[in-house]
Amino acid sequence: MRTHPHSGRPRARRRSPLLSVTAAVGAIVMAATACGGDSGSGDDGVVELRFSWWGADDRHATTQQVIDLFEAENPDIKIVADYTDWAGYWDRLATSTAANDAPDIMTQEERYLREYAERGALLDLGEVSDELDLSKIDPLVAESGNLGDQTYGVATGVNAYAILADPQAFEEAGVEMPDDSTWTWDDYVEIAAEITEATDGEIVGTQSMTYNESGFQIFARQRGENLYNEDGSLGFSQETLEEWFQVTQDLLDNGGQPGASESVEIEAGGPDQSVLSTNKGAMAHFWTNQLGGISASAGRDIELLRYPGETEHERTGMYFKPAMFYAISSGTDHPEEAARFVDFLLNSNEAAELILADRGLPANVDVRAHILNSLPEADARSAVFLSEIEDTIVDGNPPPPIGAGQVVEITKRVSEEMVFGDLTPAEAAERFMSEVEAATGGS
Repeated sequence: MRTHPHSGRPRARRRSPLLSVTAAVGAIVMAATACGGDSGSGDDGVVELRFSWWGADDRHATTQQVIDLFEAENPDIKIVADYTDWAGYWDRLATSTAANDAPDIMTQEERYLREYAERGALLDLGEVSDELDLSKIDPLVAESGNLGDQTYGVATGVNAYAILADPQAFEEAGVEMPDDSTWTWDDYVEIAAEITEATDGEIVGTQSMTYNESGFQIFARQRGENLYNEDGSLGFSQETLEEWFQVTQDLLDNGGQPGASESVEIEAGGPDQSVLSTNKGAMAHFWTNQLGGISASAGRDIELLRYPGETEHERTGMYFKPAMFYAISSGTDHPEEAARFVDFLLNSNEAAELILADRGLPANVDVRAHILNSLPEADARSAVFLSEIEDTIVDGNPPPPIGAGQVVEITKRVSEEMVFGDLTPAEAAERFMSEVEAATGGS
């Protein structure tokens, strides 16, 4: 495995931007010092805890089954479900936390973990180590919820950002699937153009990759850089970012990806409107846990490929990302009981048999092995893919600074201006760096 001067310790600590309700969050630090909101003990001695998460109806139903299983094994604890969709989750969580009504156990995401932790709203899980066993968590994400020496979240499972490819589209274009153990960025651009040309545009080679900074994170890591340094400053050069934007410019110029208007429309439609889901393209950039949904939409077996350029630069760039985190409120009246529930979510084979890969492939490596044979076909292939790339992963990413939440919109805005021809790759790189530095206070 290639090494890098800064890869001595395997870190996977993650980024965490600003909360969506800024005014509400300002009160969190005061609220966190008080008692928890809804937790308590009834006359029968049963401890009641609130567990908050986001998701669709199938996740809600499965999670309730897990709760029922836990309560059957732990009759002294009652778990109250508190869930919503992604769009409303963060407004609700910020408001309830500021009002001293935070859920005892909550689901967190890398964009938000640091903000809640640094405002004192989350419990250091080291304080409940007797009830919460983290010894079997995958080392590549074991520190992903750490800030300094304290652990504020534990990964539910793991994903990786990759190229999803449609073998049928390649076959129809008469183009061979790439060898993803050796292909370069030049290969990627050329292959995409070949597919579009061979099908007279009926099948496009790929779709725009610049709307998600996760792809650039890999691109920068391949060059020994990073999106952010440990101190929160930008960890990449303007030259590297310009190269990244130039790849998209080359694809626009050679027809390897759709034009500006169509690219914007595809991006707005999400995974269901991707060129893969609609059978209109051969490649796209997504997380491994999206393989099942995209394959179902496409009605085809989509394959996972390593990112281009993994062997042509200083180091490999791919990394494991925590799908989400479990965290405990610092204001809960019952931290030990809350930790017992989190321990069950992470370490119970029975719980995993229900959850499967819904929250990423289980972070507990033993539990992951236990449920492999029970996974749906696409999730099983994702598991194999993750196991194949695991030995090539050097480390994780430094935690981003507060304010990095704005990078999602900055990325989208700058990318759109570039694909419409309002910015050159060099100008796009300069604009992106300037706006991210202003948002995060880094330089």
